[in-house]
Amino acid sequence: MKKSRFSEAQVLGILRQQDQGQTVVQICREHGISEPTFYAWKSKLGGMSVRELQRLKHLEDENRRLKQLYAELSLEHPVIKGVLRKK
Repeated sequence: MKKSRFSEAQVLGILRQQDQGQTVVQICREHGISEPTFYAWKSKLGGMSVRELQRLKHLEDENRRLKQLYAELSLEHPVIKGVLRKK
């Protein structure tokens, strides 16, 4: 996946500029982004605070690790069963 030029905290700051009265066109020109990018960010991160965003990232990382552990265990389980049946 392509790395963004902006961190999530910066994106939240950019989105808050609209709440302060600036138009989307002004914001996009100032930061060098397209309007579809702005609206994609708004649909994904709109209304979040920095704390909520950090918690979301933490939960996503934990979920990824748990899925990986489950996949590894589900592969090991049939192998262990097969070995025990042979004995």
